[in-house]
Amino acid sequence: MFAVWITGLPASGKSTISRALASQLAVRGIKAAVLESDELRPIFTPRLTYSEEERDAFYGALAFVGKLLVEHGVPVIFDATANLRRYRDHARATIPRFLEVFVDCPLETCIARDPKGLYRRARDGGTATLPGAGSDYEPPLFPEVIIRADDKPEEAGGRIVDALVERGFVR
Repeated sequence: MFAVWITGLPASGKSTISRALASQLAVRGIKAAVLESDELRPIFTPRLTYSEEERDAFYGALAFVGKLLVEHGVPVIFDATANLRRYRDHARATIPRFLEVFVDCPLETCIARDPKGLYRRARDGGTATLPGAGSDYEPPLFPEVIIRADDKPEEAGGRIVDALVERGFVR
């Protein structure tokens, strides 16, 4: 089994690409677990502060759950910003068949999309911890796949599947 970590700024399209990838894998008979940070964060860290300590704990727990699922035969798609490289590098170090996907979307495009109003809240002083607008985001240095902001989700999912096939993770 394998894990794919889809990273990028908030509102870059990670969730849409994750869904497209999961659908394309399902067509091949592969049911992947999508670990979406927005859904899991309130469970793992119920008193959200988005502090560095909380992020360390959250991304450590997320990587651990992903590792367990992979060890039990469940492919994993991480749909999570993981703003610091070390979070994703930790997952890579603990999950042998790992693929990192960078959604390379300019901040201006993310701000224009902003379906949850995160950047507006950050601009209005509601949060100082949003990656890209108050908190650092470290893009991957050597991602296996780079998706551009204007790539269609189905095409992006297809490119990720191609990368999984190329590495022998998927037939």
